[in-house]
Amino acid sequence: MEPSAAPFAEEPRGRTATLAQVASLAGVSPATASRVLTGSVRVSHQARRRVEAAVERLGYVRRRSQPPDGRSSGAVAVVVCDDSSRVFGDPFYARLLWGVRRELAGRGPIVILTVGHPGEWEVTADYLRSECLDGVLLVGAHRGRPVSVMRAVAGVPVVVAGRPLDEVAVPYVDADNRGGALAAVSHLLATGRSRIGTLAGPARLAAGVDRLAGYRIGARQAGMDMTGLVGYGDFGRLSGELAMQRLLDRRPDLDAVLAASDLMAVGALRALRRAGRRVPDDVAVVGFDDAPVARQVRPRLTTVRQPAEDLGIRLARELRACEGRRASEGRGVVLATKLIVRESA
Repeated sequence: MEPSAAPFAEEPRGRTATLAQVASLAGVSPATASRVLTGSVRVSHQARRRVEAAVERLGYVRRRSQPPDGRSSGAVAVVVCDDSSRVFGDPFYARLLWGVRRELAGRGPIVILTVGHPGEWEVTADYLRSECLDGVLLVGAHRGRPVSVMRAVAGVPVVVAGRPLDEVAVPYVDADNRGGALAAVSHLLATGRSRIGTLAGPARLAAGVDRLAGYRIGARQAGMDMTGLVGYGDFGRLSGELAMQRLLDRRPDLDAVLAASDLMAVGALRALRRAGRRVPDDVAVVGFDDAPVARQVRPRLTTVRQPAEDLGIRLARELRACEGRRASEGRGVVLATKLIVRESA
């Protein structure tokens, strides 16, 4: 029977936290704390949460079993927080993972895990707890995910792709999403557009938040009335088409649109064709990513290029720096984006 869930006592003071201190702070036995850290299912949900909170508060590092020869396994887990159908269908993921593989070639196995819905997370966390890993790369992290991963792999370096939305000190690598969106709006304004809408990405992802922020900065600087000009999607093609339809219903006078992804921009093109709007004559369209589809559609998409392969390479390098203790905690690296002008705007 577990001790009562009393408030945390004063944290033990010491240079290196021990399992006994974690157990004491969580109000459980050392055996229960050990079962939590090894991923055992024979622990109550309340006890697991208290132990994980104590691990985070104390900065406890669990000593993991090493390979028989005592050498590092070199294994890296890439956790992608998205449905597998999107992971394998969105070129961005393939380009980023190629960069990771290129940088870490010959160092050890790379395990790719996709977590598309909350029910898959507990299984993923148990896997991370049980494996002897040299590092974890977290891609497409939603709110709360960096903390969850760090709890699951206490003591193993974690680097995040994209700016974490949580207030957590973790190294990350991101593209300049805000600056890229601002550059797109500036371009549209310079070409004479004055009623510019946007198809924003999901608010649970930093890329969606930052691209919308860049759009709003550009619109405010131009004194533009944004009423009815903001739609939302999930970075997918269908969501872009539906959001564009809603935008046209609210603001039929719009003369340009910035989509938060190229796939959403392709969906917008379809909605505009159905509405009888010519691109770019009536409505200019700008995407984001510079995915292969941007060069395949007609008219070819003007878009903001983010360096997906370079993001993967830099993620891997930051992870190696963490392993060698050369990276400071919470270090953020932001890579430049570039506006690529084509026929759509």
